[in-house]
Amino acid sequence: MDIFIHILLTNVLPMGIMIGLGIIIQRAFSLDIKTLSKLNFYLFSPAIMFDLLYKTEISAKVIYQVLAFFAVFMVAQYVIVEAVVRVRGYKPSMKSAMRNSVLFYNSANYGIPLNQLAFSGNEKTLAIQVLIMMMQSLVPNTYGIYNVNAHKADMRAIMKTILSMPIIYIIPLAFLLRGFDVPIPGPIATPIDYLSRAFIGTALITLGVQLGNMEWKISRSLAIDVSLSGILRLVAGPLLAWLIVWSMGLIKPMELDRLMAAALIVSSAVPTSLSSVLLAVEFDNEAEFASQSVFVSTLISMITVTAVIFFLNLNA
Repeated sequence: MDIFIHILLTNVLPMGIMIGLGIIIQRAFSLDIKTLSKLNFYLFSPAIMFDLLYKTEISAKVIYQVLAFFAVFMVAQYVIVEAVVRVRGYKPSMKSAMRNSVLFYNSANYGIPLNQLAFSGNEKTLAIQVLIMMMQSLVPNTYGIYNVNAHKADMRAIMKTILSMPIIYIIPLAFLLRGFDVPIPGPIATPIDYLSRAFIGTALITLGVQLGNMEWKISRSLAIDVSLSGILRLVAGPLLAWLIVWSMGLIKPMELDRLMAAALIVSSAVPTSLSSVLLAVEFDNEAEFASQSVFVSTLISMITVTAVIFFLNLNA
C-alpha cells in the first residue's frame, strides 16, 4: 500500500495539481478555450512533435516494434468497442462518438508527462511515447475526422478537412530532415525549443481549463454510456496492451524488452483524448457525451494509472 501511495504522489499527483490549476484559473477568469486550443494545436503540439522526432534517437527496430504494437492494439480496441456499439444499438452519431472516446487516448498532454514521471525521464521510453503520440496525433486527424463525418458529409469535404491538419505535415518533415541530417538554423531551432519546452505545462493547464469549462455531472441518460467508455479506455485498454505485449514475446523477432513492454502498457492506460471533444464540438457530434467521457476518464485515471504503474513494478 505504501508503494501504491508513493506512485500516486510522485507519478500521478503532480499532473493532477497542474490540471487542477487549470480548472481554478478557468473558474476564476473564464479563459478563451478556443484560443488555448489553437495555441496547443498549431504551436506547442507541432513544436514538441517536431523537436522530439528530430532529436530523439529512435532505432528502426524500435519504430517497427512500436508501430506493430500500435496497429494490433488499435484493431483489437476497435473490435471490442464495435461489439459494444452493436449490442447497445447506437445511432450513427453515437457510434462514432463512442469509438472516438475509446480509440483516441491522451498520449500527448497526459502521456508525455506521465512517461517522464513514471520512467524518470528515460530517453528510450520517451522515444516510445513519442511514436505513440505521433500515431495518436495522426489517427484523430484522419480517421477521427472521417468517423464523425462519414454519416453526414461527402468524401471530398472530409478529405479537405483532413488535409488542413498541420500534424500530417510536421511528422514527415521531421523524419526527412533527420534522415538527411539537415541542420536546423539557430534562429529557427531556438523558437522550436522554446515552444517545445512550453508544451507539457501549457497542455496540462489547457486540459484543466477545458475540464473546468465542462459541467461536473453525468447526465442520467448518458451514465451507462460514459461508464462503458471509461471501462473500455482505462481498464480494458491496459489489459489489452498487456495481452498484446505478452503475445509479441512469443514471436522471437517481435519480442520486447521489459522496459519497452512497460512503456507501451503505461501509454495505453491514459484517459480519453481531448481530440474526441474537439471533434465532437467542431463537427456537432454528441458533444455532451464526449465531454463527460473525457471528464470522467481523466478523474478516474488518477487511480487506474497509479494501479497500472504499481502492478508493473517499475522500480524492481
